[in-house]
Amino acid sequence: MTGRLHSIQSLGAVDGPGIRAVAFLQGCPLRCAYCHNPDTWDPSGGEPIEAAELARKLLRYRSYWGKEGGVTVTGGEPLLQAAFVEELFTILQSEGVHTALDTSCTGDLAAAERVLRHTDLVLADLKFLTEEDYAAYCRGSLARVKEFLRLTERMGVPLWIRHVVVPGLTDGEEHIRALGREAASYSNLRKIELLPFRKLCLEKYRTMGIPFPLEETPEMDEARCHALFRLLPKVGETR
Repeated sequence: MTGRLHSIQSLGAVDGPGIRAVAFLQGCPLRCAYCHNPDTWDPSGGEPIEAAELARKLLRYRSYWGKEGGVTVTGGEPLLQAAFVEELFTILQSEGVHTALDTSCTGDLAAAERVLRHTDLVLADLKFLTEEDYAAYCRGSLARVKEFLRLTERMGVPLWIRHVVVPGLTDGEEHIRALGREAASYSNLRKIELLPFRKLCLEKYRTMGIPFPLEETPEMDEARCHALFRLLPKVGETR
Protein backbone atom coordinates (compact mmCIF):
# COMPACT_ATOMS: atom_id res chain seq x y z
CA MET A 1 0.00 0.00 0.00
CA THR A 2 1.34 3.39 -1.02
CA GLY A 3 0.77 6.45 1.15
CA ARG A 4 1.97 10.02 1.13
CA LEU A 5 4.47 11.09 3.77
CA HIS A 6 5.22 14.66 4.75
CA SER A 7 8.12 14.02 7.13
CA ILE A 8 9.53 11.98 10.00
CA GLN A 9 10.52 13.30 13.42
CA SER A 10 13.06 10.83 14.73
CA LEU A 11 12.95 11.64 18.45
CA GLY A 12 9.57 13.00 19.49
CA ALA A 13 8.81 13.51 23.18
CA VAL A 14 5.32 15.10 23.15
CA ASP A 15 3.25 12.76 20.98
CA GLY A 16 2.55 9.83 23.25
CA PRO A 17 4.43 7.99 25.98
CA GLY A 18 8.21 7.86 26.01
CA ILE A 19 10.50 8.73 23.11
CA ARG A 20 8.82 8.14 19.77
CA ALA A 21 9.40 8.25 16.07
CA VAL A 22 6.64 10.41 14.61
CA ALA A 23 5.44 10.07 11.02
CA PHE A 24 3.60 13.09 9.62
CA LEU A 25 1.27 12.01 6.83
CA GLN A 26 -0.04 14.27 4.10
CA GLY A 27 -3.59 15.55 3.72
CA CYS A 28 -6.22 17.04 6.02
CA PRO A 29 -9.90 17.91 5.43
CA LEU A 30 -10.00 20.44 8.29
CA ARG A 31 -8.80 24.04 8.36
CA CYS A 32 -8.29 24.66 12.06
CA ALA A 33 -7.70 28.29 12.96
CA TYR A 34 -4.58 27.43 14.97
CA CYS A 35 -3.15 24.67 12.74
CA HIS A 36 0.65 24.46 12.96
CA ASN A 37 1.07 22.33 9.84
CA PRO A 38 -0.60 24.00 6.83
CA ASP A 39 2.05 22.36 4.67
CA THR A 40 0.34 19.00 5.37
CA TRP A 41 -3.12 20.02 4.12
CA ASP A 42 -2.70 19.07 0.46
CA PRO A 43 -3.42 15.32 0.07
CA SER A 44 -1.30 15.23 -3.10
CA GLY A 45 1.73 16.76 -1.38
CA GLY A 46 4.62 15.05 0.33
CA GLU A 47 6.36 11.98 -1.05
CA PRO A 48 4.89 8.60 -2.00
CA ILE A 49 6.08 5.72 0.16
CA GLU A 50 5.16 2.08 0.71
CA ALA A 51 3.99 1.08 4.19
CA ALA A 52 6.75 -1.51 4.51
CA GLU A 53 9.38 1.05 3.52
CA LEU A 54 8.10 3.56 6.07
CA ALA A 55 8.11 0.85 8.74
CA ARG A 56 11.76 0.13 7.96
CA LYS A 57 12.64 3.81 8.22
CA LEU A 58 10.87 4.16 11.57
CA LEU A 59 12.40 1.00 13.02
CA ARG A 60 15.87 2.50 12.57
CA TYR A 61 15.15 4.60 15.67
CA ARG A 62 14.03 1.68 17.83
CA SER A 63 17.11 1.76 20.07
CA TYR A 64 15.99 5.17 21.40
CA TRP A 65 12.47 4.17 22.42
CA GLY A 66 13.11 2.16 25.57
CA LYS A 67 10.20 0.35 27.19
CA GLU A 68 7.64 3.17 26.89
CA GLY A 69 8.27 4.60 23.42
CA GLY A 70 7.22 3.58 19.94
CA VAL A 71 5.72 5.12 16.82
CA THR A 72 3.09 7.85 16.49
CA VAL A 73 1.38 8.58 13.18
CA THR A 74 -0.02 12.08 12.81
CA GLY A 75 -0.57 14.60 10.05
CA GLY A 76 -2.34 16.20 8.49
CA GLU A 77 -5.07 13.72 9.31
CA PRO A 78 -3.80 10.13 9.20
CA LEU A 79 -7.29 8.66 8.84
CA LEU A 80 -7.43 10.16 5.34
CA GLN A 81 -4.95 7.37 4.56
CA ALA A 82 -6.62 4.76 6.76
CA ALA A 83 -5.69 1.68 4.70
CA PHE A 84 -2.06 2.80 4.62
CA VAL A 85 -1.99 3.36 8.40
CA GLU A 86 -3.69 0.00 8.96
CA GLU A 87 -0.95 -1.77 7.02
CA LEU A 88 1.82 0.25 8.68
CA PHE A 89 0.51 -0.44 12.19
CA THR A 90 0.06 -4.13 11.39
CA ILE A 91 3.73 -4.35 10.43
CA LEU A 92 4.88 -2.38 13.47
CA GLN A 93 2.82 -4.42 15.92
CA SER A 94 4.23 -7.62 14.44
CA GLU A 95 7.62 -6.20 15.46
CA GLY A 96 6.38 -5.55 19.00
CA VAL A 97 6.19 -1.76 18.53
CA HIS A 98 3.72 0.40 20.47
CA THR A 99 1.52 2.28 17.98
CA ALA A 100 -0.22 5.61 18.61
CA LEU A 101 -2.68 7.38 16.33
CA ASP A 102 -2.78 11.19 16.64
CA THR A 103 -6.05 12.19 15.01
CA SER A 104 -8.64 14.94 14.73
CA CYS A 105 -11.23 12.11 14.68
CA THR A 106 -12.43 12.67 11.11
CA GLY A 107 -12.91 10.21 8.30
CA ASP A 108 -14.84 7.04 7.57
CA LEU A 109 -15.72 5.11 10.74
CA ALA A 110 -15.51 1.68 9.14
CA ALA A 111 -12.00 2.44 7.91
CA ALA A 112 -11.11 3.91 11.29
CA GLU A 113 -12.27 0.73 13.01
CA ARG A 114 -9.84 -1.31 10.93
CA VAL A 115 -7.02 1.03 11.94
CA LEU A 116 -7.98 0.87 15.61
CA ARG A 117 -7.62 -2.93 15.62
CA HIS A 118 -3.88 -2.31 15.32
CA THR A 119 -3.66 0.82 17.49
CA ASP A 120 -2.32 0.74 21.06
CA LEU A 121 -3.20 4.35 21.92
CA VAL A 122 -5.34 7.12 20.44
CA LEU A 123 -4.32 10.75 20.87
CA ALA A 124 -7.58 12.53 20.05
CA ASP A 125 -7.76 16.25 19.35
CA LEU A 126 -11.02 17.46 20.88
CA LYS A 127 -10.79 20.96 19.49
CA PHE A 128 -14.09 22.57 20.52
CA LEU A 129 -17.24 21.67 22.45
CA THR A 130 -20.02 22.97 20.18
CA GLU A 131 -21.01 22.36 16.58
CA GLU A 132 -20.95 26.11 15.97
CA ASP A 133 -17.32 26.44 17.02
CA TYR A 134 -16.26 23.35 15.08
CA ALA A 135 -17.84 24.79 11.95
CA ALA A 136 -16.46 28.29 12.49
CA TYR A 137 -12.89 27.44 13.50
CA CYS A 138 -12.23 24.02 11.94
CA ARG A 139 -14.78 23.43 9.18
CA GLY A 140 -15.51 20.20 11.00
CA SER A 141 -18.23 18.38 12.93
CA LEU A 142 -18.36 17.73 16.68
CA ALA A 143 -20.88 14.92 16.11
CA ARG A 144 -18.38 13.08 13.91
CA VAL A 145 -15.67 13.51 16.53
CA LYS A 146 -17.91 12.06 19.24
CA GLU A 147 -18.80 9.10 17.01
CA PHE A 148 -15.12 8.31 16.64
CA LEU A 149 -14.45 8.71 20.37
CA ARG A 150 -17.30 6.31 21.19
CA LEU A 151 -15.82 3.86 18.70
CA THR A 152 -12.50 3.91 20.58
CA GLU A 153 -14.46 3.29 23.78
CA ARG A 154 -16.37 0.31 22.34
CA MET A 155 -13.11 -1.18 21.08
CA GLY A 156 -11.31 -0.57 24.36
CA VAL A 157 -8.43 1.41 22.84
CA PRO A 158 -6.75 3.61 25.49
CA LEU A 159 -7.53 7.27 24.89
CA TRP A 160 -5.72 10.52 25.54
CA ILE A 161 -7.74 13.66 24.84
CA ARG A 162 -5.80 16.78 23.82
CA HIS A 163 -7.11 20.33 23.72
CA VAL A 164 -5.41 23.51 22.56
CA VAL A 165 -5.99 26.39 24.98
CA VAL A 166 -6.37 29.64 23.03
CA PRO A 167 -6.69 32.99 24.83
CA GLY A 168 -10.18 34.40 24.44
CA LEU A 169 -11.40 31.28 22.68
CA THR A 170 -10.92 28.12 24.74
CA ASP A 171 -9.39 29.42 27.98
CA GLY A 172 -12.52 30.07 30.06
CA GLU A 173 -12.81 28.20 33.34
CA GLU A 174 -16.30 26.90 32.60
CA HIS A 175 -15.12 25.81 29.15
CA ILE A 176 -12.30 23.78 30.73
CA ARG A 177 -14.69 22.24 33.26
CA ALA A 178 -17.01 21.27 30.40
CA LEU A 179 -14.05 19.78 28.56
CA GLY A 180 -13.24 17.71 31.64
CA ARG A 181 -16.82 16.46 31.89
CA GLU A 182 -16.88 15.46 28.23
CA ALA A 183 -13.50 13.75 28.43
CA ALA A 184 -14.42 11.85 31.60
CA SER A 185 -17.53 10.45 29.91
CA TYR A 186 -15.30 8.04 27.94
CA SER A 187 -14.48 4.97 30.02
CA ASN A 188 -11.26 4.35 28.06
CA LEU A 189 -9.84 7.79 28.94
CA ARG A 190 -6.32 7.58 30.34
CA LYS A 191 -5.07 11.17 30.13
CA ILE A 192 -6.07 14.76 29.36
CA GLU A 193 -3.54 17.16 27.87
CA LEU A 194 -4.00 20.92 27.67
CA LEU A 195 -1.71 22.35 25.00
CA PRO A 196 -0.98 26.10 25.22
CA PHE A 197 -1.56 28.02 21.99
CA ARG A 198 1.70 28.98 20.26
CA LYS A 199 2.54 30.81 17.03
CA LEU A 200 5.69 29.00 15.95
CA CYS A 201 3.92 28.30 12.65
CA LEU A 202 3.77 31.94 11.53
CA GLU A 203 6.74 31.68 9.18
CA LYS A 204 5.17 28.67 7.44
CA TYR A 205 2.00 30.64 6.72
CA ARG A 206 3.97 33.62 5.44
CA THR A 207 6.13 31.44 3.20
CA MET A 208 3.03 29.76 1.79
CA GLY A 209 1.21 33.07 1.35
CA ILE A 210 -1.65 31.99 3.61
CA PRO A 211 -3.09 34.30 6.29
CA PHE A 212 -2.89 32.86 9.81
CA PRO A 213 -6.37 33.43 11.32
CA LEU A 214 -5.08 33.90 14.87
CA GLU A 215 -2.03 36.01 14.10
CA GLU A 216 -3.22 38.80 16.41
CA THR A 217 -4.10 36.43 19.25
CA PRO A 218 -1.50 36.38 22.04
CA GLU A 219 0.20 33.12 22.93
CA MET A 220 -1.21 31.29 25.93
CA ASP A 221 0.36 32.18 29.26
CA GLU A 222 2.03 29.08 30.72
CA ALA A 223 1.08 29.84 34.32
CA ARG A 224 -2.56 30.43 33.34
CA CYS A 225 -2.60 27.15 31.46
CA HIS A 226 -1.26 25.29 34.50
CA ALA A 227 -3.97 26.87 36.64
CA LEU A 228 -6.60 25.58 34.23
CA PHE A 229 -5.21 22.05 34.57
CA ARG A 230 -6.35 22.02 38.14
CA LEU A 231 -9.98 22.35 37.02
CA LEU A 232 -9.83 19.01 35.22
CA PRO A 233 -11.08 15.77 36.81
CA LYS A 234 -8.43 13.40 38.16
CA VAL A 235 -8.77 10.66 35.57
CA GLY A 236 -5.68 8.55 34.96
CA GLU A 237 -2.98 11.07 34.19
CA THR A 238 -3.23 14.77 33.43
CA ARG A 239 -0.65 17.18 32.08
